[in-house]
Amino acid sequence: MKHRPQCAWPGASSRNRPAKNGSVRARRTLAERCKAATEVENCPQRPSTSEGDEQSRESPAILVEDGICATVLAPGQKLTFNGKCSLTCLYGSVQVLGYVIHRSQAAYELFSPNTHSPLTIEGLLNKKSSKTRKEIRMEARSMLRGYLSLDCRRAVMKNFKSTSSIILLERIEDAATNYIRSHPDYATIFSTKLKEKRSPSFDSKVLSSVGIEDRDVNSGIRMPDEYVSAVQQLVRACVEEDSGCPIILVCGPKNVGKSTFNRCLINQLLNHISCVGYLECDLGQTEFTPPGCVALMHVTKPVLGPPFTHQRDPHKMVYFGETSCEQDMERFIESVKYVIVSHKREHPLIVNTMGWVKGSGLLLLIDLIRLMSPSHIVQINAKGINDMEPLTLSYVENAPGFLTKSSYRAQSRDLGIEISEDEEPDYADGLYYKSVGHSLIPLETDFSGAGEAGNVRCHSGILRDLAMLGYVSKLQQFDPEQVIPLNSMLPYEVPFNAVALRVIHSDVAPSHIMYSVNASWVGLCRMLDDINSVNDGPVILTQTPICDCLGFGIVRGINMERKVYHILTPVPPETLRTVNCLLIGNISIPHSILKNQPGIKGEIPYVTSDYDFTIYGAGKMKKNKQLKRREHQ
Repeated sequence: MKHRPQCAWPGASSRNRPAKNGSVRARRTLAERCKAATEVENCPQRPSTSEGDEQSRESPAILVEDGICATVLAPGQKLTFNGKCSLTCLYGSVQVLGYVIHRSQAAYELFSPNTHSPLTIEGLLNKKSSKTRKEIRMEARSMLRGYLSLDCRRAVMKNFKSTSSIILLERIEDAATNYIRSHPDYATIFSTKLKEKRSPSFDSKVLSSVGIEDRDVNSGIRMPDEYVSAVQQLVRACVEEDSGCPIILVCGPKNVGKSTFNRCLINQLLNHISCVGYLECDLGQTEFTPPGCVALMHVTKPVLGPPFTHQRDPHKMVYFGETSCEQDMERFIESVKYVIVSHKREHPLIVNTMGWVKGSGLLLLIDLIRLMSPSHIVQINAKGINDMEPLTLSYVENAPGFLTKSSYRAQSRDLGIEISEDEEPDYADGLYYKSVGHSLIPLETDFSGAGEAGNVRCHSGILRDLAMLGYVSKLQQFDPEQVIPLNSMLPYEVPFNAVALRVIHSDVAPSHIMYSVNASWVGLCRMLDDINSVNDGPVILTQTPICDCLGFGIVRGINMERKVYHILTPVPPETLRTVNCLLIGNISIPHSILKNQPGIKGEIPYVTSDYDFTIYGAGKMKKNKQLKRREHQ
């Protein structure tokens, strides 16, 4: 393929690139929707049931047209599903993962893959109204006229009560999930293979037309009363702001539901406030970015799916380059410090932490608590398993950290020495900790396998690959239904002397640096220092800088004659012009990109069976054993 020069960095020539495109939904005008709905002569209905049957069996899904259906939910009635769809509330209100969707609001996209517990749409009790039953029904009919034909309106209103909510579900086609599903390993990620015998509450054929499948309510995400009470307590603290904007640190071992709790808390907060801060300190399981990042997010939209469905641009981000900080804990703390200074305390902040809570991991967590000075600590443990001591104010004050000591007052008290406030040291040096107080909210989770790292619904390595595929899908900027393989895309051409290089996780000789860069996942960073090169050769850094990461790219190739890198990235050109550093970490390109690119014929680039073990570092690609777990069988 002939490569064209791109204007991204100083020294590169220009080329216009199309604006990036989000998900595309087949939206019609009001007139077109009414016309299409009128053409539906007979809306399928489920047989009526006796009054003694459950309410859930009295609300069939009504097919409006192919890919669109409407249904009625009574207060407390739930639709638990796998798949993806768009939800519009036509009357009343419903709740999804803690977020309340009212009528007249924009449509929300819901993603419920089989890698996670199914999502649940729950009908809520409408506020008491002075209107009569007849007036309420007239109001509901009026809301439906813009969406449903007369026959469908009659079918819906037959199941409608004054306390009910009416929702419209539509099939969606978006670039991110379509790109992920184009890889054979993840082709069935939104379908289910569980065929348990049950009495479905909704017409399965109608829901299948929308792109979802009804699941057992008990298989969905469960929020125990203890969790609900904790979330309500935190929401009150954030809304009232009696002591300023709260900082909420969520911690606990692996596989206890920290991510689910965070998503529910974010959604509950967005019911009351317009923005929630989110500090990502879990390198291995990031929520809004590819793995290996410390990032500060300003979340303004509800989180209604797993991480690979909502990859977003952070407010500030550092590329750490590892899924664990065990080998360089000091740089991790410095990265968190670099990011947190941009938080202006204008809105509540949720701090997500790693599941490493033993040994050095606990010391690191103590350092994070002292660095953040949170107002609330949510400590989640598996029921009957005590992997860590309760992080009470006294414990945090007296426990040693990895880089910090216990409070000076606590140390003096242990030695039997009484000190005054004038004798306390300067806490700015970072050695000692000054207690500011926090509220501890202990929670116990009791789902099957809680706290057991090996007993998870989907392996962490697969989730990381999915997050990276979700980010790479931003390159699919044209038709979301047509997947363009990466080898067919024109890359940016970046001169060697326009950017500096640094391999984070290993010492690489300058003569071998290009072997490390080629076919690598790279962080596109901006250093404050200028890049000075006496020649047109590569600029190599001797230390890993802690600097802003503006996005990520794939080094598709290197032209040694022209001395340029060929880089694929969804980062816009105006941002790329400020990039002057490429960081190569221990985060590899997902194997599915290399092995299963659609449209590739013949020899696959960078993948071969002809290798020589006598060359240091040569060898076959490691087999990803997790790819044949139950989610891919």
